[in-house]
Amino acid sequence: MGHRFGLMLKKLLIAVVAVVVLVVGGTYVYIHFIQDDAPPKLTLEADSSTTTSDSGSTDASDPSGTWKAGTGSTAGYRAKEVLFGQGTTAVGRTTDVTGEMVIDDTTVSSAKITVDMTTVTSDQGNRDRQFQGRIMDTATYPTSTFELTEPIDLGSIPGEGETVTKSAKGKLTLHGTTKDVTVDLTAKRTGSTIQVQGSIPITFDEWGIPAPSFGPAQVEDHGELEFLVAFTKA
Repeated sequence: MGHRFGLMLKKLLIAVVAVVVLVVGGTYVYIHFIQDDAPPKLTLEADSSTTTSDSGSTDASDPSGTWKAGTGSTAGYRAKEVLFGQGTTAVGRTTDVTGEMVIDDTTVSSAKITVDMTTVTSDQGNRDRQFQGRIMDTATYPTSTFELTEPIDLGSIPGEGETVTKSAKGKLTLHGTTKDVTVDLTAKRTGSTIQVQGSIPITFDEWGIPAPSFGPAQVEDHGELEFLVAFTKA
């Protein structure tokens, strides 16, 4: 009887080990050979559709006026994720980005950007359901906003294709929490479009965001809010 029980226990252990190997090995194969690589970080050159626009008009020597955010804009998140011991990068994005920027000669006097969080998606349906529900609760907090609180002095009017990097101080509202943030912005004017790119580090519990980890997916306690906004003159 004892021998039979020992034999059954041994077979059970072998089966458990086999399942673990299959799950971990299968996850490794999926992440490294099947799953598409995470999208690269947003940059001014990331999407050629943001470099030109048929809408609006600009004076090549004077950017003064109101600029509207729209087509070609993207915002979302980036975070490190570990699934069954295998590391990957979780990225979710939306193109539902609106807002405006006001320029007075060489000064950005005001700017406000709004992101529709209800349309942020990644390459994983389970991750998106967690993001929309338990994590970000987009039914309660459907949008996130960044509003400039201090003017940005450009120093001079940037030339065509010239890249400018400036620090911007503003208020970020995320998951119903508003905080003062400083973000390095990189901008470039091409044709009738001004592209503005940046990212903001986010420590989840500082914004009242529940730990994103769920089931076998373990996520670091911080991530990155990234954006590429394309403005055309109103």
